Amino acid sequence: MNGNTPYAGRSDTVEAGKRMSTDVAEVTAEQRAALRDGASDIADRTREYLPDEFTVGAEVTNGATGPKVTVAVRPPVGNPVRAGFEPEFDGDEELGDDELTEVAQGLAAGAALQAKIAVGEDAELAAR
Repeated sequence: MNGNTPYAGRSDTVEAGKRMSTDVAEVTAEQRAALRDGASDIADRTREYLPDEFTVGAEVTNGATGPKVTVAVRPPVGNPVRAGFEPEFDGDEELGDDELTEVAQGLAAGAALQAKIAVGEDAELAAR
């Protein structure tokens, strides 16, 4: 069973279920800090669009091929929404200001839509 999986590797060099080290991106401390700052910036921008009842969080974790950035919003009612990406560090590819704003607006709109769907058409608006 070990030989027919894309992440298996040779049994004498890689444990079953693990990836070859050449398949996993190496991330420096500065790059990881930049990812945390970018995720925090998206979360802050998202909070600006939403009332305080919406919970916004961000994290940087280790994915299968390297770091993974996730920003999520939990509306007061309805399903949570999230945006995530796995950056590639081939060069100085940082998200620009426009991309950060676009992701934040998309998350806020998605969370607001989830709350509206959960509440339905009969609810009165408490704020505008």
